[in-house]
Amino acid sequence: MTDLEMLQQIRAWVECESPTRDIEGLTRLIGMISEEYAALGAEVEVIAGREGHGPHLLARLPAAEAAGNSGILVLSHVDTVHPRGTLKHFPFSIEGGRAYGPGIYDMKAGAWLAMRAAAEAHAAGGLKLPVTHLFVSDEEESSPTSRDLIERLAREAKYVLVTEPAREGGLIVIGRKGVMRYRAEAKGRPAHSGARHQDGRSAIIEIARLAIAFETLTDYGCGTTVNVGLIGGGTAANVVPADAFAEIDIRVDNLLEAERVEAFIAEYRPANPDVKLTIRGGMTRPPYETTPEIRALFEHARTVAAGQGLDLLGLRTGGGSDGNLTAMIAPTLDGLGADGAGGHTLEEYIRISSLTERCALFRGLLETLK
Repeated sequence: MTDLEMLQQIRAWVECESPTRDIEGLTRLIGMISEEYAALGAEVEVIAGREGHGPHLLARLPAAEAAGNSGILVLSHVDTVHPRGTLKHFPFSIEGGRAYGPGIYDMKAGAWLAMRAAAEAHAAGGLKLPVTHLFVSDEEESSPTSRDLIERLAREAKYVLVTEPAREGGLIVIGRKGVMRYRAEAKGRPAHSGARHQDGRSAIIEIARLAIAFETLTDYGCGTTVNVGLIGGGTAANVVPADAFAEIDIRVDNLLEAERVEAFIAEYRPANPDVKLTIRGGMTRPPYETTPEIRALFEHARTVAAGQGLDLLGLRTGGGSDGNLTAMIAPTLDGLGADGAGGHTLEEYIRISSLTERCALFRGLLETLK
């Protein structure tokens, strides 16, 4: 199958809009994938959505010979950050050697390529281990309804391959920072800002102090970053604000840094004792550290790629994925999807010529891991 033939099939997935909370769109896309995978010889199971999220899909392909219970878990997500209607002003298009469209890079192209590679390997009798391919519908919101399933399947797997997009010209991911999310809420005392200012206790001032204090946790030397990304509160300019909040995103390279952050938060107290401060949250994705087992799996992938004329490189990145959930359970490789750039933007694209090479790499991994 040529790159352009692959692209036309990927286009159908891209043009089925599927933002994380769009249950109708996610259900339709999961149905499409289920039919396609079943036609390629897989046993498929749709898992009903819950808690305001869409369904998930399990596709299974057996090994050519009995290989025990452990196999390869392939992880993909079908939800995107792009709201319904994005196609109207950012339609699928081809310009030069690039194909554009919402979700094409993150990560519909990679999910389709993995399906194709697995089906081709199965049809050729090349699978030495059984393959379980899981498509989830809530990854962009940190996988709240699929996490337990992902972790259970990872415990049953020998290897995990994640179809998030390639980085920076084809690099795959061998490590990711852990993700910590918090919401801070301050409750002060309202007062007229002119007549009775002294009676007020400003919740906004307390949250402002908190924002500055939290940002001091950033330490580029050890890979920790803190971003107070959302802040709000108050009711009017002439009212001392009684309520305020902040939402905070923290990335850490390792569990030791996570413990430092958690200790800081546990000990943090409001500067004004008359203001009540509540901080909720914690680790949403643990650090994906490059263990010796992951390094060995990467070296195997490099050997497969070299046989195809590719020099495969790996990197650590700050973005989180479902690979964070599996890396401490089973050796995990991430970023195995299509090459491109612009994820989460209206300039998202894949490099068309990467489709054949990434499909071949994925198939090579599936046929050589044992």
